[in-house]
Amino acid sequence: MINFEEELKKFHESMEIEEVESAVREHELTDMTDIMIEMLRREKENKEL
Repeated sequence: MINFEEELKKFHESMEIEEVESAVREHELTDMTDIMIEMLRREKENKEL
């Protein structure tokens, strides 16, 4: 059975949207688009050699 008192002690509020946005902006994150652009750039450089 669930002990609600224990579960409430474990509870942590989630970040507000603004906090999440600023946390994400502070980190330089690489997404799939960045990876594909880099791969295409390298392929182009290799063909030019």
